[in-house]
Order: sequence, then C-alpha cells, then structure tokens
Amino acid sequence: MAKRVAVITGGAGFIGSHLCERLVMEGFKIICLDNLSTGKIENIQSLLKNRGFQFIKYDVTKSIKIKGKIDYVLHFASPASPKDYLRLPIQTLKVGSLGTYNTLGLAKEKRAKFLLASTSEVYGDPLVHPQSEEYWGNVNPIGLRGVYDEAKRFSEAMTMAYHRVHKIDTKIARIFNTYGEKMRLDDGRVIPNFISQALSHRPLTVYGKGNQTRSFCYISDLIEGIFRLILSNINEPINLGNPVEYKILELAELIIKLTQSKSRIIFKELPVDDPSRRKPDIKTAKRLLKWQPKIMLQEGLIKTINWFKKEIKNDRRSKIC
Repeated sequence: MAKRVAVITGGAGFIGSHLCERLVMEGFKIICLDNLSTGKIENIQSLLKNRGFQFIKYDVTKSIKIKGKIDYVLHFASPASPKDYLRLPIQTLKVGSLGTYNTLGLAKEKRAKFLLASTSEVYGDPLVHPQSEEYWGNVNPIGLRGVYDEAKRFSEAMTMAYHRVHKIDTKIARIFNTYGEKMRLDDGRVIPNFISQALSHRPLTVYGKGNQTRSFCYISDLIEGIFRLILSNINEPINLGNPVEYKILELAELIIKLTQSKSRIIFKELPVDDPSRRKPDIKTAKRLLKWQPKIMLQEGLIKTINWFKKEIKNDRRSKIC
C-alpha cells in the first residue's frame, strides 16, 4: 500500500514540527515547506535522515509546484507570536492571503484534503464566553494585532470558498494557546517568556493586573486533535484547546513555584487590544472527534520547563565553544 503524502507548510515551526513527527510516525511521507523566518531547522533535525521526510526551504507566498501524488495539504505557515507578527506585519498578511491561496491551489490541483491552522485570535477580544465556533468575534481590523487576526479570518473565508466552489475537502482548526517543547526561548508568548525569566531569576513581566485569562493546551494534546481532524469528514471550523481557564497572574506564580525561582513579579501597562478572556468551547471536538485534552497545566509545564533547561544549557555550551 502506497504511503499517504502530506505537504506541511510551516513544518519547521513549533506546532508544524510536532505534526511532522506525528505523521511520520503514522506512516505518512512528509514534504515540509518552511522559509525559516520563525521556524528552526533544529526542530526537524531528527527527521532529516528519515526517508519518509523531505525538507524544502520555501516561501509559500510564491506559487507552489510539487510533482507527484499529494493526499493532504496542511497549512501551518505563519508567524504566530505577537512578537513575530508585530515584527513581520506584511509577511503575516501575505502568508495568510497569498500563502492560503497558493496552498489551496495545490490542494485543488492534486485533489488533496486541506487543513488550515487557524487561531482563537479570530474571536478577537471576545464579548461571548467561552467562545464557540458559532461566535463571529470582536476584532479591531486596523489595530496592531489585526495583521494576524484578519489574515486568519481571511484564510478561513478563502478555505470555505474553495470548499463550496471547488468541492475541496477542507478542515479548519481554530487553535487556542498551545505550549510545550520546541518553543523558542525568545518566542515572546507568555509561557516561554515566564519560563525564560524564571530560570534566569529575572522579574516576570505581567501586563495589566494579571486578571486577564487564558487556557493552555499542551502540544501533544493539540497534535492528537489535529490528527483526528485530518482524518475526519468535518468541513466547518472546530475549536482545539484546553478549556481550563487561568489568570495570567496565577500562571506567573505557578511557574515561579515549579522553577524554584527567586524571581519577583512586575506589572506593566496592558498592550492595546489584548483580549481580557480566552477560553474555548470544545463541545464540538468532544462530540465529533471524541477528543479532549488529557495533560493538565502543571504536568505540561514541568515537561516544558525541563526542555527549556536543556535548551539554555546547550545555548551556553555553544557560546563557550
């Protein structure tokens, strides 16, 4: 039986690289496309010698031509951290528009199934809590965060248009805050920020009073949800995330405790358009995918902290050498 072939854009990124590993393990042949603007070749180092894995450094905002059979096109290319998409605003908009257009075009040409990695940011600063897939969102289209929010909203609209007009079998994963191994030390999102600060005994930076909430999904749980979605017959957007909600101040205190850090907490002004609450309604994923997260926050943080400790050690060794 021939191997199923999947193209994964952004495959050297945090989530993309974990997905590459999972699908190789499941017997897929993987073609990984990444321009390495935010991804790292180290994330896929263990796969480079695998005969079922091919890496191509490529910018998917340009036309994509790949010979041979393709069964799945999985579009994960995009800056995802506020630090990255505020640094790369036009590139973020281009990969959400042109990149989505090109990957959908590839799926159409190959009659492949298509999955879009969307985001909870399509809900903006939500007026509904928790957020279900039926909620249309509360987004500032011209705000600083709009470059990411609107890129993903446009991506979803184009994906559904290709499904309706060209009958492409499309899936949309609305991914809520996810964390774990392979996040960059300088990623800029709250968990790597807090862990990096705590391990070096620097102050943990909390914005506002720290009462804003987030829910945090460990990477292995998310990948399981994505894998089930890939194999499903679902075409409408579906939330994937952990519905347990934490205040940012609680998260900071927990990370200080788990790292046994001497860090203190300092407070800074809340960024513009920063959502006050974020929590997924995952009833649809439970019902249709039989999926829900299994790893609770403390367990996932311990795994992530241990990985960061190794990364910091390796970074220090490389500087000495």
